[in-house]
Amino acid sequence: MVPLGLKKHSADAEDDNEQEVIVIQDTGFTVKIQAPGTEPFDLQVSPQEMVQEIHQVLMDREDTCHRTCFSLQLDGNVLDNFAELKSIEGLQEGSLLKVVEEPYTIREARIHVRHIRDLLKSLDPSDAYNGVDCNSLSFLSVFTDGDLGDTGKRKKKGNELEQIDCTPPEHILPGSKEHPLVPLQPQNKDWKPMQCLKVLTMSGWNPPPGNRKMHGDLMYLYIVTVEDRHVSITASTRGFYLNHQKLVFPRQHRHRLACLRQELIEASSRLGDEEHIPGQTRDWNEELQTTRELSRKNLPERLLRERAIFKVHSDFAAAATRGAMAVIDGNVMAINPGEETRMQMFIWNNIFFSLGFDVRDHYRELGGDAAAHAAPTNDLNGVRAYSAVDVEGLYTLGTVVVDYRGYRVTAQSIIPGILEREQEQSVIYGSIDFGKTVVSHPKYLELLEKTSRPLKVQHHAVLNEKDTAVELFSSVECKGIIGNDGRHYILDLLRTFPPDLNFLPVEGEELAPESKKLGFPRQHRHRLACLRQELIEAFVEHRYLLFMKMAALQLMQQKANKDKTAALHDTSTADAESESKPQALETSEKVPDGMPTSPTSSESTLTPDDSEATTIINLDFLWNIFTDPKSQEVVLNACKAVGSISNTSFDIRFNPDIFSPGVRFTDDSTDDIQKQKQLLKDAAAFLVSCQIPSFVKDCLDHSSLPMDGATMTEALHQRGINVRYLGTVLEFVDNMPAKAQIEHIYRIGISELITRCAKHIFKTYLQGVELSALSAAVSHFLNCLLSSFSDAVAHLPADELVSRRKSRKRRNRVPGGGDNTTWASLTPSELWKNVNSEAQSYYHFSLQCLVCPRTNGILIKEYNFDSRHKPAFTEEDILNIFPVVKHVNPKASDAFHFFQSGQAKVQQGFLKEGCELINEALNLFNNVYGAMHVEICACLRLLARLNYIMGDHPEALSNQQKAVLMSERVLGIEHPNTIQEYMHLSLYCFANGHLSTALKLLYRARYLMLVVCGEDHPEMALLDSNIGLVLHGVMEYDLSLRFLENALAINSKYHGPRSLKVALSHHLVARVYESKAEFRSALQHEKEGYTIYKNQVGEAHEKTKESSEYLKYLTQQAVALQRTMNEIYKNGSNASIMPLKFTAPSMASVLEQLNIINGIIFIPLSQKDLENLKAEVQRRQLMQNSGKIEEQQASQLELDDKLPVDD
Repeated sequence: MVPLGLKKHSADAEDDNEQEVIVIQDTGFTVKIQAPGTEPFDLQVSPQEMVQEIHQVLMDREDTCHRTCFSLQLDGNVLDNFAELKSIEGLQEGSLLKVVEEPYTIREARIHVRHIRDLLKSLDPSDAYNGVDCNSLSFLSVFTDGDLGDTGKRKKKGNELEQIDCTPPEHILPGSKEHPLVPLQPQNKDWKPMQCLKVLTMSGWNPPPGNRKMHGDLMYLYIVTVEDRHVSITASTRGFYLNHQKLVFPRQHRHRLACLRQELIEASSRLGDEEHIPGQTRDWNEELQTTRELSRKNLPERLLRERAIFKVHSDFAAAATRGAMAVIDGNVMAINPGEETRMQMFIWNNIFFSLGFDVRDHYRELGGDAAAHAAPTNDLNGVRAYSAVDVEGLYTLGTVVVDYRGYRVTAQSIIPGILEREQEQSVIYGSIDFGKTVVSHPKYLELLEKTSRPLKVQHHAVLNEKDTAVELFSSVECKGIIGNDGRHYILDLLRTFPPDLNFLPVEGEELAPESKKLGFPRQHRHRLACLRQELIEAFVEHRYLLFMKMAALQLMQQKANKDKTAALHDTSTADAESESKPQALETSEKVPDGMPTSPTSSESTLTPDDSEATTIINLDFLWNIFTDPKSQEVVLNACKAVGSISNTSFDIRFNPDIFSPGVRFTDDSTDDIQKQKQLLKDAAAFLVSCQIPSFVKDCLDHSSLPMDGATMTEALHQRGINVRYLGTVLEFVDNMPAKAQIEHIYRIGISELITRCAKHIFKTYLQGVELSALSAAVSHFLNCLLSSFSDAVAHLPADELVSRRKSRKRRNRVPGGGDNTTWASLTPSELWKNVNSEAQSYYHFSLQCLVCPRTNGILIKEYNFDSRHKPAFTEEDILNIFPVVKHVNPKASDAFHFFQSGQAKVQQGFLKEGCELINEALNLFNNVYGAMHVEICACLRLLARLNYIMGDHPEALSNQQKAVLMSERVLGIEHPNTIQEYMHLSLYCFANGHLSTALKLLYRARYLMLVVCGEDHPEMALLDSNIGLVLHGVMEYDLSLRFLENALAINSKYHGPRSLKVALSHHLVARVYESKAEFRSALQHEKEGYTIYKNQVGEAHEKTKESSEYLKYLTQQAVALQRTMNEIYKNGSNASIMPLKFTAPSMASVLEQLNIINGIIFIPLSQKDLENLKAEVQRRQLMQNSGKIEEQQASQLELDDKLPVDD
């Protein structure tokens, strides 16, 4: 167990970009553990750990894993499992903790049997293949032949290249048309499953009769061994006995299972220990709220709190998912069984479940079932936002949204007492009828006011049914309920963020010209379309920059008039942006109508060459102007122009009730409502005129490189672009002059759009399918979607089964759905017609071509999609159907701050300090999340890169190996991030001399990329360059050329023929031709590279000079070769031949080129250079401490007081 390095930062760290991080050495210590029958061993612990965590370590440790029922004793005193080690008197460095066996109870016996089953199944990958209980796959060991840490010991080092098999599989060679699916899950030939028992189950003799209970019998087990021996086991208070014989599971017996590695086991806590007991359920709401009430005054307390929150949320999400599946499968009784099927609600395991249908016409004016389907995700986004703000005293419900078998199920924790009273009596804040009756409460106003600034929600008043003004700090739909536990809960947060007017036509309202030009507003299926939180943040940031520029411009105009100097445009100008905030948007929005124009108010997003008027601000001058009372008018004008709700400071907030049907505002707020309407129009215009072009520009610059629909969706969401804009994005890409350079984006977008359209249809299609016909229905749908077989016919289940099921009332049937076999009538032409119609109606995009989308959840085998004689899929190919689960993701805030600080240090060049901070972040992430999490994966990746840059190649290899394993397990074996991790690991393998392993990893990465996005993708050029360089290093020149020339072609297509990347590709190809002694081809490619360098960076540049020198060398070699050939032709066997130099490339030169193409450049520095660099760093540090800089910083702070910024 790794001791936790405790750190803390200043209270203002969150507001300070240059946050100070103070390292406090942890007082971690070592204790001795004495277990019966084993030698004492040392265990490193941290004072913040609980005794329970030592229990878990012992249950996971190989020599003690067979024990579950024991206590830990210090000097004869039994330790409380839930006590922190620091609170135990007498526990110190070197203390001896004894493992003392305790009598079994039924609970302990069940835990022990469950643990034994886990041990027996630990080497069986079937659960991982089938996705049972979130088990997942990893295939890294297949390509590394085990742990890379031992590779150097097992294999010979050096240049014994003849031992390396470099031949790639035929299907991954450039230009191959076959992309088989079977290699996606490769099999290790040497792997054999370890089977210890055939059967381990409860005996039919349970429960023990009274006379046996009196002898201590707890339960009976039935076992069949591998040798087919049938035995019965009695579990008693003293242990587990073979009937009529001695102890069968003696406490000294060891289960030696090598795969149980301690570092891959998550630390357990008290939460969840009781879940397995029959008849006992957890009070989820109490657990969720209690963890949020834990103290958070210092780092150890915050770590304990965040770990508890994460643990409970994870358990709740898992339980909610199981419950939602049970509800849809018809295994849970409704609490209102007399109601219509779609109106039924369920309670299971203290979780409330409701279906995503419009019950009682609640959403009739908002879109009916479409609105009811969208509302849960909007509500979940609101829960995420309020949970992230984390205001003390304000509580949200545990919320999970599950999509399964075509149904959307919302799972929520239950407010104490909510089921005992009517909703009208419970709600003391908000409205239960969309604004007709509205109530408020002073406590809720106090709590929600604290959330209004970070969430950008405006304080406003609405009229209730009595025309009385009611104050709110949220939308009217947000309901406040005080539970029987006295806590203040908020729920129904579906309108936390403002509406998206581009998809909300409002009579009498006109959008900004930018929106109207693109055909907005457009009709959407429901009226709950809202802006994403990321867009709100980007819009406010953009308005802040505009505010600063306008204030500066007017101040300088005042100064100009006062001093009677030249006009403003004659002054030397620079952007005030760099003085105002460290992070600025690359693009800015056109100034809305009615806003004063300024030189910087209108900037073209994709034409950086346009002249940009900018302003230099002298902070002292600016402060002097602000002290003048007359200049307050400047702030007032700037506030009005950008839509600030305050006249004296920058503060932009949105009224979420604008354009909500049924909501009425007071007469005196008319002007404010008009401002809010204009702000919403501006935000909608900002999305289409700035954010979408910004996304396309990033793709054009290759700073954003999505490989599939999921990563493309993530990239859109990061910029605040909803997926409903996908058609608009594709139209923008299609009309780009440089469309050829972002063809991959268009292709991925089309594929994603078709997949989503098919998903919408599939959702409705599945709702009418009986459980017994699921495999047939899914295979039929896939055949209609993907197969070339035009006469796809569904295989119906047996008639008697269907008729019997029809006669029963199924809870998961769609009311009025009619015959449950209507799905079988679907035809390929009808489906594709529906896909085209869906694309037009939902995404407003006309499909010109049809691209086959991705499929998941099917048997891995080779499918013939081109056969016109038989369908591609059968029922047996459909293995399972999995739910899609959306939930809150609690964050480890302190660990994230350390990670950000480490990144900042690395960017400043302080690699060692950055590495230490990243290591600390890794410790904290592990402490909160356990061993497996995507953020831990990011930590390991960055650590590996830092280790590599600092020259510690073995450590880089070790960390990157963990990153690959984690990426495969957490993100998926074919996720684009996993492909990147494989590429990084191959580089570190090569640097450590594992050439064969490096090639295998690169081949795996190329195969995965072919499956995910095909060969025509800019990232494939980097991968092929890596493969080509490694093959060059092992003297496989012909193979190397195939990959390098493919990389050259892809780079030329996506970066342009004059790009520096193309020049580097030409150079790499020339090097291989040189090694083959084909100097004519080498000269041709190097000349191309030289020309590009000369035109792009000039003749004086180092790269141009290097290319020129290499050209001279190649020319000399070509001349020497020609002379030799002429001598042979002239004199035959009597010719006197000078030996030609044909040298194999050195590993160092290949590694240098690998580093360059992977973005790692080592700058050689002499001792004098190092001394100059140190002196420069010291000089800058002294300047930072000087009074001049401090005065400027003080001026900035005073200016910020004059221009308050919305945090």
